[in-house]
Amino acid sequence: MISSINSINNSVKFSANEEGYTHDTLLKNTPATRLRIGADKLINALTVYPAKGLKGSKNANFYEFLTMGTVPYLVGSGTLMAVFNLANKYYSPFARTKASAVGNRLALGVLFYGIMKSVSKSFISKPIKMMTGIDIEQPYAKVVYELPDNINDTDITSIEHHKVFESVEFPRWDLHYTDQYGEKNRNSYYDNIAKRLGMGKNLKDSDQEVKPRIKEIVIKASVAKSISSYLWAATGVAFAFQKPWEKYLRTMTFKFWKKREFLKSLETFKDSFAESAVKLYKGEGKKISRHAGKVLIGAALLSSIAGVMNAVHSSHKPEKAKMSDVIKKDKEYIKA
Repeated sequence: MISSINSINNSVKFSANEEGYTHDTLLKNTPATRLRIGADKLINALTVYPAKGLKGSKNANFYEFLTMGTVPYLVGSGTLMAVFNLANKYYSPFARTKASAVGNRLALGVLFYGIMKSVSKSFISKPIKMMTGIDIEQPYAKVVYELPDNINDTDITSIEHHKVFESVEFPRWDLHYTDQYGEKNRNSYYDNIAKRLGMGKNLKDSDQEVKPRIKEIVIKASVAKSISSYLWAATGVAFAFQKPWEKYLRTMTFKFWKKREFLKSLETFKDSFAESAVKLYKGEGKKISRHAGKVLIGAALLSSIAGVMNAVHSSHKPEKAKMSDVIKKDKEYIKA
């Protein structure tokens, strides 16, 4: 989490271990955890990481650089959402109405693009977890021991949030050995996965048996997420540009202290949402254009289903060997 930035001898001391982790720790993949991690990354990207980079800190790393990529993405999205509306006051009343309609639709499109691109990843990961027990989005907190910036810095650590399977070549297998849960069988996680995958029970080395299958599933799931997320994002944009949204955009308000207007806005949002969904599915125009919405929804849905099925299907299931395949009765052999 974000820690304080203190000035010591005209230099900056960074510490980001307010949660008190002493070692890399597996985290529960819950909405609350994901929200906390997202907020932590965003605030760090706006405050701690830029300060470290500008200062030329030797502890600035590639993780922090990638995390800061969120900032230009949000700034760019906000600019795109505001580009029409900010210039409205310079237009004539008629042109202002047209520009506002386009600007609001564009803002809604950007919003639904981001939402669907993010949410759609769970369309792959959740079914895979239900079918195999493998959570390809499992987060963990990594403790990073930093170099001191000056002689007064001691025990400097920071926390990075990663996913167990974010590296296909070097997954954090060690985090799934269950010593941390106080269980006698440290392979219990891999025993469970082997059982769920139909690889057998009470395997001598279940972790070694299961790891290749997990890697295969993670690779296939990653490809499926990349394809399906963009199709769902495109569906979100098409959904945002349906005409029924105009009714909501005219009454939209976030002033919750004005109870009547706010409740009316929520009611209109619900109606516009339902009507836009129907409009997208049924389509408008003639021939091909009339079925464009169905095709887009179908392609997105099919990409998720096919992605899940392909991920859980093994391309190298071991076959059960028969005794006759091992010992040939017509051949000589030596008794031990």
